[in-house]
Amino acid sequence: MFKLTFLGTSSGVPTKNRNVTALALQTSLNRDWWLVDCGEGTQHRLQHIALTVHDLAGICITHIHGDHSYGLPGFLASAAMNGRKRPLILIAPLAVKAWLDATMLHTELFLPFALIHVDVAGAQQVHHETGLTIERHHLSHRAPSVGFRFALETSKWKLDSAALRARGVPSGPLWGKLQAGRDVVLDDGSVLAAADFRVADVQRAVAVIGGDNDTPALLGDACAEAQVLVHEATYTEAILQKVGPGPTHSSVQRVAQFATERGLPNLILTHFSARYDNPEGMAELEAEARQHYAGNLFLAQDFATYELDAAGVVRQLQAA
Repeated sequence: MFKLTFLGTSSGVPTKNRNVTALALQTSLNRDWWLVDCGEGTQHRLQHIALTVHDLAGICITHIHGDHSYGLPGFLASAAMNGRKRPLILIAPLAVKAWLDATMLHTELFLPFALIHVDVAGAQQVHHETGLTIERHHLSHRAPSVGFRFALETSKWKLDSAALRARGVPSGPLWGKLQAGRDVVLDDGSVLAAADFRVADVQRAVAVIGGDNDTPALLGDACAEAQVLVHEATYTEAILQKVGPGPTHSSVQRVAQFATERGLPNLILTHFSARYDNPEGMAELEAEARQHYAGNLFLAQDFATYELDAAGVVRQLQAA
């Protein structure tokens, strides 16, 4: 249903092992993918995964801070030089668009494709297409910040096997013809209309990607019916208490507690302070998370891909 590939998982500054924030999101609808945030160097990280700028449908920016947006000019310039012509959706704060326009003007960056801006301060629904709806939800940070709710719906036809068995039709070639939408004639001369033995198989999934946020509960509505939450966990609770309210970030404990209260089956933590960029630090973060959350937990790694399947279970895919 969804594939989430992390191109950057560090907070504020890059480290030797982690770049600043960027996340590629794919759906089962088609080849399109979405980029959530675009920290400096994101275009370099894209070279390491099997996604191209030509299939990128849009970029969602959670807030104006540089570790979430400084990669935009270079990323767009590379897309232009790689021959992209398809219009690109940019869902972002108005300030990000203004900064980008100024940068393009003063560096003579000309894009051969339309950049369609959607202001996150406008309507809650920021994008809709057949099978996919994206909403923004306001969060709490020292700069206005949002999270994005990706709601996916796929539908395909499947045979009503119970009805066919009740009609006395055993599984076999006739089932294949009906599945293909072709009416069939039985040995007794009766006709079975394919439309009478096909039912819609509708599958739905919701992934919520949070921006910087010191109050996870603000994503309560966004997480309704969600199978996975991706949220920043910049500090442990102890360190958050030491640094004080100024940075307006979440602790691992607070995110884990929220996920437990909401009954979220899958939780992916990201946006870790550089102070944890070592095995001992990551182990400390994981221990705090597992103390407060018993669900399916992941601490995101750069270039790791996590897949949400139709059963609502997230698993980490093996690197190619």
